[in-house]
Amino acid sequence: MKDDQRRHPLRDAKTDRTAAQAAPDTPQTRASAYQLAFTDQEFMCREELRPVRLQLELLKPEMMLDAEGITSTIVLFGGARIPEPAKKDTARTKTLADLSKFYDETREFSRLMTLKSMAGGGTEDVIVTGGGPGVMEAGNRGAIDAGGRSIGLNIVLPFEQAPNEYVTPELCFNFHYFAIRKMHFLMRAKAICVFPGGFGTMDELFEALTLIQTGRMQRVPFLLFGKAFWQKIINWDALADAGTISAEDLNLFRFVDSAKEAMELIENWDAPTARDSVPGR
Repeated sequence: MKDDQRRHPLRDAKTDRTAAQAAPDTPQTRASAYQLAFTDQEFMCREELRPVRLQLELLKPEMMLDAEGITSTIVLFGGARIPEPAKKDTARTKTLADLSKFYDETREFSRLMTLKSMAGGGTEDVIVTGGGPGVMEAGNRGAIDAGGRSIGLNIVLPFEQAPNEYVTPELCFNFHYFAIRKMHFLMRAKAICVFPGGFGTMDELFEALTLIQTGRMQRVPFLLFGKAFWQKIINWDALADAGTISAEDLNLFRFVDSAKEAMELIENWDAPTARDSVPGR
């Protein structure tokens, strides 16, 4: 009994799962109704169980990250189609080939940030990416370069490949729900870095920026890598001139072009505070 770590005297779920698997083979035990509810995959995938699945996807990574002692993260968003410079000839467009320089900047930034994390014990400032190719791969790869670990938050897509090979295996998660995945990106975020990308990157950029704009999230260093790219893609001043955002909202983020510049900005960022009002309303 001294080795039993349970907080209650009741029989645990693992023991009953094993016992149920050893039950005699009869028409009754083969029936789906006889399966324990938490081991019945068909039952767990029913539409009515969506609230339970949402809770499980929120809880599993949270518990595992807690178990690994991870207290804060540096979030990297960016395009899956940006190749590493050595493979830029395979890029679909010249622009993508030119953007390959940000693969190296992502990798270097991740390396520098991971070195900083490891100097403090490796529980803070841990790199987290979407776990895929392109910029995400570069982020996880930079952590490996530094001899550290990094997180990958993958999601099931009809055409998606396996997670990139640089994600720390015990920190490699897979999601069904985009919304829960987005929560995990931001729940421990100490800084957010956005590299050139497409619809997914812009979705992540604007959702995170909206949370900060509306005071739903503390202000954290929010860096957009590639000033020329972002100013060409989005007319930020036009939004402010139109009044759909305020001029003050343009101060919620900064443009950077290099890993070194990003590290300096994060180190010297003002103490984070949440807004209690939205300018311009």
